[in-house]
Amino acid sequence: MLHLFVKTCRPNELLDSMLEITEGIDPGAISETILALLPHLQSVLLRLDEGKAACVGSTLSALQKQLSRLPVPYTEQQEEADEYGLCRCSAALTAFAEPFVEEVKRTDGNCAATAEDEELKIELLKFCMRSLRAPLLEAELKHDKKSPLWLFAVEIMVTLSAIKEPLPGLLFFSSLRKNILMDNNQFKEARACLAYLLFVQLITIDNFPAVFSHVFILQCNMEYISQLLSRYAVNTTLFSALFTKSLERVQDNSLPVSLLDLKSFYSVPHNLRRVLTDCPIQHLVSASLVVFQVFINKLDAEAKHKFFRCMLKTSNHAGIESYIIKNIRNQFEFSMKGNANDWFLGTEFISLMRLVLRLPQGAETDLLGSMDKVMESLNLLRYVLIRDEELRTNEDVWEELCRIKEEYLKMLRVCISISRAYYSSELKALREDQKLKAKEARDAARSTKLVKSITVKQEKVSNMSPEVQHQVLQSALVTFDLMESLIVRIEEITEEKLNKLN
Repeated sequence: MLHLFVKTCRPNELLDSMLEITEGIDPGAISETILALLPHLQSVLLRLDEGKAACVGSTLSALQKQLSRLPVPYTEQQEEADEYGLCRCSAALTAFAEPFVEEVKRTDGNCAATAEDEELKIELLKFCMRSLRAPLLEAELKHDKKSPLWLFAVEIMVTLSAIKEPLPGLLFFSSLRKNILMDNNQFKEARACLAYLLFVQLITIDNFPAVFSHVFILQCNMEYISQLLSRYAVNTTLFSALFTKSLERVQDNSLPVSLLDLKSFYSVPHNLRRVLTDCPIQHLVSASLVVFQVFINKLDAEAKHKFFRCMLKTSNHAGIESYIIKNIRNQFEFSMKGNANDWFLGTEFISLMRLVLRLPQGAETDLLGSMDKVMESLNLLRYVLIRDEELRTNEDVWEELCRIKEEYLKMLRVCISISRAYYSSELKALREDQKLKAKEARDAARSTKLVKSITVKQEKVSNMSPEVQHQVLQSALVTFDLMESLIVRIEEITEEKLNKLN
């Protein structure tokens, strides 16, 4: 009956009637309805003479709006099962668009091309960008998995090439494209997926001009990486893969400090830090840590210095701070091996050491929570004192470093003494409480009072079992002993150096 309607009815009216069917479909019937209608919709559109481009655009938009309601399969098994029909519909959409793509190809560059032909090209471009935004942004796309959504991604990239849409224009100069009516964030996410498919999966990379420098491509891609990082739950690998590939061809120690003034170069490391500290997905945290280090390696000495200072001031996380301090030690060591520079072996080095050798709350600093940073700080100080030859050549730098060291160690000793007394008393109280074995009510009341202000890895110690509380408190006391032994070793090194000089 539909076949007969397509042949005999007026195409405009029939198109409106068929699109009405797609509105408000029950989610369980979306794929079946669209798959049934697509061949007939294509036939109707091919019969149109006037206003074809606008009708093709409205049809594709209406269909994609309904498909966006379907969940995107993530695993290979889910794609094979295709329970909701999204994969089948995506493949059918590319077949539906094929005759219109061919029409654009025939007229492209032709002197007889009309405004209608240009409009059709724009509508197909919108279709591609919407497809990149959904479902492809949320899919697991890898060239070694020739899945239905991977094939759909390839078709979308081939379509962009077929309609002669310049990829640099879309990625790097998108402000020139005023006629793509998409929300700015959605348009940016679509381009992020496009960058991933182009630079990571290398789809249609042969059509991309080789005139752009690796630093320029990185600079442009940072905007998309920032967008992906701000909503990292969408795809757990896409942003890290794009970031890694963008950095891969950039020479080590080459990115200038001026790049850090760009908004994207500020937001990406800070969003990456949020993933490292807050994300519960372990493999994403591991991938993020790898790319975080690669980014550091690409910065030149001045940029590293500025980046380290910024992270030490703003991270507010002992784990991140200890990682940065470890990198400062690596840069100090690198500078000692014939790569001397003022940033890690001169006056500027002191500004870093002030941030490293600092207890944020003075004597009241939570040493258990700051353990990673304090231990790494002491290790750095010990290493600097052992390799002190270059620093001693600048008397002002050396005197300032010694002053900072003395103040830090003095405050740290006080802090260790207070913390040890507090944790020892809590441990003693816990042991006494376990020995008493009082009534359940008294035990419950007592457990809320014990170690109530101590937090380990964002968990209150008072919420732990007595056995775990005992382990935490005992571990804290051992940690304080380790800190004190490092302080003693630093003082011994200082004394040995003085005796040698005398």
